[in-house]
Amino acid sequence: MTEHEIAAVVHGVLREVFEREDLALSPSTTAKEVPGWDSFKQIEIVLALEARFGISFTTQDLDALRTVGDLVAVVCRKSFG
Repeated sequence: MTEHEIAAVVHGVLREVFEREDLALSPSTTAKEVPGWDSFKQIEIVLALEARFGISFTTQDLDALRTVGDLVAVVCRKSFG
């Protein structure tokens, strides 16, 4: 998978978790900009991405997340090794 393809899957997972196909996302989107993105949704997102990509996030990975772009970058790094 390319980074672009991974970003598309991550965006799809976020739309599924929030049950909003119209959810507009960009690399700079933050949790504060998405209505309902709280700590419980964060857990749902992490679990869904771990299952979808067969990866595991560390506490350090999660602490570094500030934007959707950061999330995509971590998934890419873990997917590409």
